[in-house]
Amino acid sequence: MELKDKKPVIGFSYAWQGIRFVIKSERNFRIHLVAAILVFIAGWILQISLMEWIIIVILIGMVLITEMLNTVVEQMIDYIKPELHPAAKQIKDIAAGAVLIAAMVAAIIGCLVFIPKIVPLM
Repeated sequence: MELKDKKPVIGFSYAWQGIRFVIKSERNFRIHLVAAILVFIAGWILQISLMEWIIIVILIGMVLITEMLNTVVEQMIDYIKPELHPAAKQIKDIAAGAVLIAAMVAAIIGCLVFIPKIVPLM
């Protein structure tokens, strides 16, 4: 049966398939996911404020989304240009750089949120 013959599902099943694919196939996404879970646990234990939760959730979303977009870029380049090419490498490197910047920003803000709560406990 062709895709156009299927009943509309509002795309949720396709979205979940994409998320499952990234979780199963991308080690870095799994690392970011584990880090996110640890941050949620730390936030709960340290009782961060509502505004801190909002910031943390936005940052976690930003990192996971950039990691998924990086996967999309890599998959597209591998499909379009399977042989090694300097431009393909540069495109992949730029996408990976976006993930690195997102993760660094999240880590810096995470330190700003969590260090003041951890230091008094020492």
